[in-house]
Parts: sequence; structure tokens; C-alpha cells
Amino acid sequence: MLPSIWFLLWGLLWAVYFMLDGFDLGLGVLSPFLAKSETDKRIIYNVAGPFWDGNEVWLIAAGGVTFAAFPTTYAVMFSSLYSALMLVLFGLIFRGVAFEFRGKVDSPGWRKLWDAALFVGSFLPAFLLGVAFANIFAGIPIDENGVYQGTLFTLLNPYGLLGGLLFLMLFLVHGALWLALKTEGELQERAGAAAKALWWILAGVAVAFLVATWYATRLYMNYIKNPLLFSIPIVLIPVVTVGALFATRYFAGKANWGKAWVSSAVTIVGATFFGVAGLYPNLLPSSINPTYSLTIYNSSSSPLTLKIMLTVALIFVPIVIAYQAWTYRLFHPKVTQEDLAYEEAY
Repeated sequence: MLPSIWFLLWGLLWAVYFMLDGFDLGLGVLSPFLAKSETDKRIIYNVAGPFWDGNEVWLIAAGGVTFAAFPTTYAVMFSSLYSALMLVLFGLIFRGVAFEFRGKVDSPGWRKLWDAALFVGSFLPAFLLGVAFANIFAGIPIDENGVYQGTLFTLLNPYGLLGGLLFLMLFLVHGALWLALKTEGELQERAGAAAKALWWILAGVAVAFLVATWYATRLYMNYIKNPLLFSIPIVLIPVVTVGALFATRYFAGKANWGKAWVSSAVTIVGATFFGVAGLYPNLLPSSINPTYSLTIYNSSSSPLTLKIMLTVALIFVPIVIAYQAWTYRLFHPKVTQEDLAYEEAY
């Protein structure tokens, strides 16, 4: 029971991270295309500014849970996907530095440098996390000793690249909707138009990914073979996800940006859970031989460790949620040109 509970929490932490950090990653990629002036750029920075570092707490939590609850999986995952994950890490570093350094020197060249760092530092994590998870769904070439039999380019296969494109499109739509929700005037109009246009690309990529998943992975067969995955809550995941995807476009068409963003968030969480649930009980399936796969049973920590971790999580996760809810509530007003005059503004 405890390994299954931690498998669920592991998937939940990744889903929450994608939902929250997804919009500011999307904003970073969209910034060069939606910002037409220095004021627009600063507004975009300040739209994401109060939230981006808090959102990354969930990435640390997801990595920490992998390390503590499933240490063997952590070791194999971070050695197998080392190159891709290091690129993600450097991207996140460049992005964080861009937020803090851009306004330190009054020079157009200096600002362009950090604008480029924001773009690259947002694009790499958004795309490569999708590549990584798509490869996990398809299976990683690990042998009986957990040794990765491949290179970085092994991960850049057609299905992995399609997964990267899916994540990128999810985050772009999510970010455009957040910008439309948090701004007004021409910038809001451009963001809303971008969200509606990008939705059609997202829908097409999502269909292509679902079709490719049938041929490239065992996710669908795992749903069929595992009775637990046919419980009512699990079966509803793809239904709710598809419904939320169409609701995103519907509410965007009505310029109801708040409901459109929430629908987009549900889409991201649902899509993550669809893939994670399809893995159960595997954490890292082996594409060489299914018997070499790492599961929640052969890679988990001791029952005592899982019990202690569950107690700690039940205490501190609600505190983190309450803090972030307070942050989002505090900074919920739209960002306007007048806000840029504050000393704390980016």
C-alpha cells in the first residue's frame, strides 16, 4: 500500500509542477514574440516575477520524493537522463539569473542578453522535460544492472521529440492565458489571440501524441491488464482531460481568461496523470526487457522510511500549499504600467 501511495504522490508532485511552472516557462518562450516594447517586456517579467521561484519548489519536491521514496529509480533516472537533465538545470539557472540581472544595468545590449537567456532558459526545460517523460512512457534502454545503454541522441527519437513538442505547446497556451489574465490593453489582446491560435496546434499535437502512444508504449495495454487502473477515478482522467482541453478554447473564445487558465491547468494535470497512471506499477520501464524495469516494489525505500516521509508530507505539504495560495492571492491584481514604477519591480 505505501509504495502505491507514494507512486500517486510522485505523480501528483510532477503534475503540480507542470501546472504551476508551466505558465512562466511558456511566458519566457513567448516573450520575444508578444512584447513589442520595453514596457511590454517588463510587464511580462513582472507577470511571472512573484511566482516563478515558488513554482520551482514543486520540482525540488518531485526530485526529493524520487530520491527518498524510490532511491534506485532516482539513481538510474539521473544517470540515464543525465545530459538532458543537466540541460534542464542550466536552463533553469539562466532563467533565474535573467529575472534578477536584467534590470541591473541600463543598457539595451545587457537587457537583450538576459532576454535571450530567459527565452533559452524557458524553452529548454519545457521541451526537454517532455522528451524525458515521453521516453519514460516508451521505456528507457536499461539493462539488468540498471545501466543505461544509450546516449543523449537515443532520447531524441521521434516519439520523444513529439512528447517535447506536446509539453511545449501545453506550456505556451498556459503562459499566453496567464498573460491575458494578468494584463490589459494591446498586450492582453496579443496574448489572447496567441492562446487561441496556439490551441489549435496543441490539439493537433495532442491527437498525434495519443496515436503515437498506442504504437510506441505499453500505456494502453497496461490500462487493460491492470484492473486497478479501471477504477472510476482513473477512468475519468482522460475524459476530464479532453473536456478541459475543449473548455480552454471555449472560455478563451469568450475572453474569460480566468476560467480558460484553470481549464488549461486541469488539462496539464490530467495529461500528466494519464501518462503516470499508465506506467503503474512501473517507474522506469526497460525497453530492452520488461523484467529489467524499475517498479514501485523493487526500487522503493523501506516501509519505515515511507511511513516517516508520509507523516512529514502530511504536515508540511499543506503549509506549502497555504503559502503559495496566499502568494497568488496577494499578487492577483493585473500588472499595469504604473506597477513598473515600484522599486521592487523587475
